[in-house]
Amino acid sequence: MPLLFFICVYKSDIVYKFSDFCPKSRKMLQEFLILYSRNTKRIMADIVSKEQRHFIMSQVHSASTKPETILRKFLWRQGFRYRVNVRRLPGSPDIVLSKYRTVIFVHGCFWHGHKGCKSASIPKSNTDFWTAKIARNQERDQDVWRQLEAKGWYVIIVWECQLKKAVLDETISKVSEEIYHNGEAIQQTAEERKKAREVYQLEMRARREREASLKAELAQC
Repeated sequence: MPLLFFICVYKSDIVYKFSDFCPKSRKMLQEFLILYSRNTKRIMADIVSKEQRHFIMSQVHSASTKPETILRKFLWRQGFRYRVNVRRLPGSPDIVLSKYRTVIFVHGCFWHGHKGCKSASIPKSNTDFWTAKIARNQERDQDVWRQLEAKGWYVIIVWECQLKKAVLDETISKVSEEIYHNGEAIQQTAEERKKAREVYQLEMRARREREASLKAELAQC
């Protein structure tokens, strides 16, 4: 089904449900929405109504986007094993490396307000709406990070622009280095806890021996 059909759907007065399309069309529609949602100034502001914009945004899913796939592929090549979109963790992180107690979020520069990035510029039309929405996204991101850190997870943020071909190798290198660093910190913490347990066990053993000796002395009196 050509993408022109989807454009005509959005320009029409008919509101379609995602389930109205066959599986193949739903997949194409999802790819279309992800592709054109990045060019917000052209699609969101000019072509569709407020109700249709809400529908479009509700169908844009964050799972397995192209930037996420690129990062996962390179991490896998370097020997990292991970899970994706773990719902039991706050924010359903894009990549979860349990061995290193590390989670990775791959953020779109526009949707999450990447400071200093040209892709994060606010559209000139409906500026108040987009400014408020991105601010809410940023607040939610920070809340999720705090929850994860409170649970003992290290959080890494990778921006979409950092996965472009020109800077991809540098980004992968930095991410890998940070993951290894987190793993070393986890191992060091585990060793410190092990030593603390051993010290505690020795102290308790010595205490029991002293108590047993004292009882023996009292029994002889």
